[in-house]
Amino acid sequence: MFTGFNPGISNDALKKLGSRVRSWRLHRHTEVSETDLARLVNPVVRGWVQYYGAFCRSALYPLLGRINAYLMRWIRKKYKRLRGRKKAQDAWNRTVERRPRFFAHWAWVPSVPVVW
Repeated sequence: MFTGFNPGISNDALKKLGSRVRSWRLHRHTEVSETDLARLVNPVVRGWVQYYGAFCRSALYPLLGRINAYLMRWIRKKYKRLRGRKKAQDAWNRTVERRPRFFAHWAWVPSVPVVW
């Protein structure tokens, strides 16, 4: 018997968003600054968050965490002193603490997934 309705994001839509994030190849753009990355990512992610996250925002958490993982890979490739996991994690935490709204999705998922 059908007893409920959950208007969250569908699996097909989630796969499309994931392929779009992969197509950006954020971790390979070490020639640009973090401001340029934010200009690229923020309008798109803000739209996703407003549209798909209106009812069931927790369904977007894995996708937003994956964006954070790509950003962490970008940090570790761009700055040689942050190649180590501990140093990169400390730099990430300081950045999120100083600028919590720099990337649009940090309002919901400011941390990096354990595996990145």
